[in-house]
Amino acid sequence: MTYLDRDDGARINYQTFGPANGGKGSTPLLLTHGFSASSAMWEPNVKALSAARPLITWDIRGHGQSDAGDDQARYSADASVADMAALLDASGIDRAVIGGQSLGGFLSLQFWLEHPDRVAGLVLCDTGPGYRRDEARQQWNNQAIAWADRLERDSNPGMARAARGILTQRDARVIDALPTITIPALVLVGAQDKDYLGAGEYMATKLPRAVHAVIPDAGHASNVDQPDLFNQQVLAFLDQPDLR
Repeated sequence: MTYLDRDDGARINYQTFGPANGGKGSTPLLLTHGFSASSAMWEPNVKALSAARPLITWDIRGHGQSDAGDDQARYSADASVADMAALLDASGIDRAVIGGQSLGGFLSLQFWLEHPDRVAGLVLCDTGPGYRRDEARQQWNNQAIAWADRLERDSNPGMARAARGILTQRDARVIDALPTITIPALVLVGAQDKDYLGAGEYMATKLPRAVHAVIPDAGHASNVDQPDLFNQQVLAFLDQPDLR
């Protein structure tokens, strides 16, 4: 395991993969897992996706082997985006394809908002762009807080803090920004992921350079349910001239 010690006391677990020559000429890929998962969710994809390029996977604060202690203030989307930038810095990477599943996909969009010059492309898997209406966002946040309360009762305080501080959403900046994201974007969703089929279609219509693919016989973790089909879609996307 490799750890990155952050200035606020958090310790971030991450893994790097890639060809022996460092994948010269190939744009690196950073992948972020979904809520309640860990970087281990990418195991079915690592070999294929890192064959020709550097690949970084990591654990969000409160997940897997990453730890940010007991201070709720350390668990936020802003801190997670800063962690992503710090991982690129630690790996000597200026610009990468940024991708993720569910919460990881939303954080990838937030990363573009903060660091557009560092994003060559986006891979958005079984995720959504957040909410424009305050009422819908509050319903989502209420659900996240309910999950946090349950996780705390189940003796998982780190993930409970992540639910309260990272999973909850504050505004409509991400969904409003979609038409301005002019880099290549791949929107993937499992055909059985009913909660996110509409969100995927919406993002594909709003992102100017989006490729949209629905993966058959797959649910919310399409990369796990159908790893070969998922890998094929991602590799075809990464093979375009802008991302090689």
